[in-house]
Amino acid sequence: MASSVTPFDASDAAFGEIDAKTAASLLAVAGDIALVMDSAGVIRDVALAGADTQFDAASEWIGRPWTDTVTPDTRAKIDTLLKEAQLSGISKRRQVNHLLVDGADAPVSYTALRLGRDGSLVAVGRDMRHVSALQQRLVEAQQAMERDYWRLRHVETRYRLLFQIASDAILVIDASTLKVLDANTAAGQVFGDSPDRLIGRAFPFGTDTAGARMLEELTVTARSAGRAGDVLISMATGGRSYHASASCFRQESATLLLVRLSTADVAPTVSAAANSPLRVIDLIERSPDGFVVTDLDGYVLTANRAFLDIAGLASEEQVRGTLFATYIGRPGADFPVFTSMLKKNGVVRLMATSARGTHGNQSEVEVSAVWAPEGEEPCVGFTVRDIGRRLAATPQGARDLTRAVEELTTLVGRVSLRDLVRDTVDLVERHFIEAALELTNDNRTSAAEVLGVSRQSLYVKLRRHRLVAPGGGEDPPVS
Repeated sequence: MASSVTPFDASDAAFGEIDAKTAASLLAVAGDIALVMDSAGVIRDVALAGADTQFDAASEWIGRPWTDTVTPDTRAKIDTLLKEAQLSGISKRRQVNHLLVDGADAPVSYTALRLGRDGSLVAVGRDMRHVSALQQRLVEAQQAMERDYWRLRHVETRYRLLFQIASDAILVIDASTLKVLDANTAAGQVFGDSPDRLIGRAFPFGTDTAGARMLEELTVTARSAGRAGDVLISMATGGRSYHASASCFRQESATLLLVRLSTADVAPTVSAAANSPLRVIDLIERSPDGFVVTDLDGYVLTANRAFLDIAGLASEEQVRGTLFATYIGRPGADFPVFTSMLKKNGVVRLMATSARGTHGNQSEVEVSAVWAPEGEEPCVGFTVRDIGRRLAATPQGARDLTRAVEELTTLVGRVSLRDLVRDTVDLVERHFIEAALELTNDNRTSAAEVLGVSRQSLYVKLRRHRLVAPGGGEDPPVS
């Protein structure tokens, strides 16, 4: 059998003086593992070149046949290696799998050599586990690519089917060149040509002058805004009218437009009445949640019927021009919180607070807000929802304080810790002052005693927290 190794041309000159110890060292470092065997294939010695602990048990192979150290399916390869080495002096390289102590298999690629006239052999092997791992990853990657390929093929098949059976004309257009990249059967019918002949043409085409101008504006709007609404166009031939709309999307780093044409006798998906501003205003007026629009200083510009019910007022004229803080939140406290959060985030969502009616009735509410600081008339929009019936049966003050602290918690990361701690201390101090005033029926002298502060100190805190009008004076007489 022919050898698979090309020998050195000047082996006698290069290796003639090498002794047995040096030769053994060369064989040991030629691979990751080297086995010395007798003519029967029984292992007499083992040498390891690497530091891999997986082969530490290889010393236990000494005295065992080489075939007993490998998996049953690779024992035939061992027999072939031994026969080739005995006949030709060196065998071809073959991979076998060794059984390790942990039950795993270790693939090793061996070449066997005959060492002398007595028939002793040496097998030099290379650990192939890293190669096997790479091969396994390659197979898995190929399988994943196959799955993705077939998934994309199925998606494309569904897309082509829906694209072709759609009753509306659909064109896919390159947003940069405005050339048609794809067209369905309905588009060919609308433009009086086969879909294949539409591909590559510059859009718009096939319409009258006014329609072409409107389609150009439609594509410009779709590129800038992502979507453009319906426009009514007429075809140059036959004069038939169509509703045209466009949307913009990205595919493979390219910007594309999808233009859709539907016959004008089909009603739009959203009627003109539903899009009418008057219709929107009517829906807001009938909403079960309060809706209020104020200027940036908090003065009410308009309010719906639900908010008038919360405020206990009969007409919108009564609330217009008054401060929103008169009815919602703590006077002088919550509205600055709203404006601060609006400036930072643009919106306020579901902030829990209280509402007060003009006749003394109170309720728990959730307030959401959005503002429009630009424009001719900057304003803030508030949605007020009564949540009193779904609150847990916990003390009123505890709910207020907990919710207020939770609102401050949402500012973590946007406000410094020092400011957060200061605001929280002010919030807690105000809460307990209000509780003391409520407990003493608004008698400030008694409230100061309950709180353990002087009456003068309490007055300072009342003014700082705006719980009393500037210049507010002494306690009412005690009866």
